[in-house]
Amino acid sequence: MASSFVTPFPGLFRNHRIPPGCRVPRTTATPVAASFRVPASVRFPQLPSVARPAPVEPFRSHPSEEPTLSGDTPAARPTLRPQPARCGIPSQVPSTALPRPRPDGTGLRRLNALDRDGALAALLRCCGSREWAGQLADRRPYRDPEALLAAADRAFTGLPAVGLDEALAAESPPRPPAGTHGPGAPAARTALNAAYAAYEQRFRHAFVICLDGCREEEVLDQILFGIRMRLGNGPDEERSVTAEQLRRVARGRLRRLAV
Repeated sequence: MASSFVTPFPGLFRNHRIPPGCRVPRTTATPVAASFRVPASVRFPQLPSVARPAPVEPFRSHPSEEPTLSGDTPAARPTLRPQPARCGIPSQVPSTALPRPRPDGTGLRRLNALDRDGALAALLRCCGSREWAGQLADRRPYRDPEALLAAADRAFTGLPAVGLDEALAAESPPRPPAGTHGPGAPAARTALNAAYAAYEQRFRHAFVICLDGCREEEVLDQILFGIRMRLGNGPDEERSVTAEQLRRVARGRLRRLAV
């Protein structure tokens, strides 16, 4: 008699032969694994957490320790000097970023030791007025740079109009640094030359401005701004402004001379 047994595990009795003419009904039995549920009362033990070990970097030997085809040893190879790392620093460093030398008074001692003609020649490079330079040369020796600067201010305060004209005649208009570049640099230089010509035509002397403490990339803008503002001054007002600027320029030159 043909068996009508339906197994809940399809394929388990795959080799079992069913007699011909026997119809096996389809089963809709749920697999055992899907029908199994863990009771809520069951608690599984908590496994201890294990720290993950840190990744180990593969060992890389130094190029000098790697074997070569010639069989030489690292000690027999020439030692290469380490090259400095390139950090993208420009080749030209602004002068304001460089450390300034500490003044030790060597220049002032040399100025005090010069004869009068030598002192006059050195002082005339700071200001073109012979009367101003003569007063400073006659008041030597100076104990420190501050005393020299104080004497320069006193001499400049009492400078007559002839002495100021002589000093202005020895001055030349300031020029921007040679390393000033940029897309607008040529046009700015052309405008600067035109402004100098307009200034000298109006006031009959060179444009004087003190640029001490100004960074190199700001020099051109400072000159253009100053000359644009001062072109609107009257002759008397501009002469007073120019005298003050010339005094500051002479002080800066004396300070560099005395270090």
